[in-house]
Amino acid sequence: MEKGLITKRFKLLAPLLDERQLRLYVAAEALVLGHGGISLISQATGISRPTITIGCKELLEPNATEATPSAATGRVRKPGGGRKRTIDLDETLRSDLESLIEPVTRGDPESPLRWTSKSVRKLADELQKMGHKTSHRMVADLLRDMGYSLQANRKTLEGSAHPDRNAQFEYIYEKVKEFQSCGHPVISVDTKKKELVGDFKNGGRELRPKGDPEKVRVHDFEIRELGKVAPYGVYDQTLNAGWVNVGTDHDTAAFAVESIRRWWSTMGQEAYPDATRLLITADGGGSNGSRVRLWKTELQRLATETGLVVSVCHLPPGTSKWNKIEHRLFSYISQNWRGKPLVSHEVIVNLIASTTTRSGLTVRCGIDTNMYPKGIKITDEELLQVNIIRDEFHGEWNYEIHPNPS
Repeated sequence: MEKGLITKRFKLLAPLLDERQLRLYVAAEALVLGHGGISLISQATGISRPTITIGCKELLEPNATEATPSAATGRVRKPGGGRKRTIDLDETLRSDLESLIEPVTRGDPESPLRWTSKSVRKLADELQKMGHKTSHRMVADLLRDMGYSLQANRKTLEGSAHPDRNAQFEYIYEKVKEFQSCGHPVISVDTKKKELVGDFKNGGRELRPKGDPEKVRVHDFEIRELGKVAPYGVYDQTLNAGWVNVGTDHDTAAFAVESIRRWWSTMGQEAYPDATRLLITADGGGSNGSRVRLWKTELQRLATETGLVVSVCHLPPGTSKWNKIEHRLFSYISQNWRGKPLVSHEVIVNLIASTTTRSGLTVRCGIDTNMYPKGIKITDEELLQVNIIRDEFHGEWNYEIHPNPS
């Protein structure tokens, strides 16, 4: 908490102070904190420890600094003086660091925070091999600025990891880059948590007059005439744009593919008029699971209708929370409607469609009132009609479906 307050004060005062005044200010903060204060202030402000140490000496021994020319004349460097940061001189350092981390990016579905399992020393070595002048300390600072942090391993109840889990992530990464380089759309899909419609409590807080919280129901019993909604999301990884199809019936494979169909007719076809292929990255389970027969037959219909070759890459088992859509779309929707009761379908659509980020995320949304009955069985004969070609690497996870002839 103290570190955050120091950072806020520093950002407010820094533009108003010259170099010497700024040095004395941070030194005063360090002296007030006592033991360890110099290190804390350096981390909070970005000013080097030697500079803060000099400022402390100037405050504690003012007579020793009066004889120096700068102290006597009050002369300081012009704004922007001093050695430039490496990140300002090396334009590709940040992008190259991001490219090294991207294949193993992790994400919390309810938070935009991202982290990486690669050590800063290994990243620094790789950057040096690419011709950058950097160090592990500089890499650590850059990662912190970019929203990354080191996380310890934690055992879970998901069972043992698949031996080819990391290889599948690498495979998906390469395929995504291949499609993007050719100008073909790449989407990440999934169903967000089902939500009750009505004046129910919604997690989080928002600003309201003091002592006047919004009143909601005590018990979360479903309102029959309003029911629940299942928001199915489609996230365009290239354009940083999302489509959310808010279904009012069951979350089935037919609903999932209909959501992709609506994204294509509403957003995708206009954005990619020359596309002949589509890559879908999806979880290995749920309505778009790798073993769901209805998912494949519905994708066959979509491919034949649109003329697109639909490629699918499923995330390996136990990694659904690492799906791109979770921390690039769903997390921001949750933040946008936190503390707001979802009292109607219109409110849900408006809250989703108004979700934006500083990085330029745009979201469109619609209500889907169609019926999607559960329990539809796909026979072996129907499955044989699917024009599917499986990849050599884990064909059960990676495959493409071609349009059937008329």
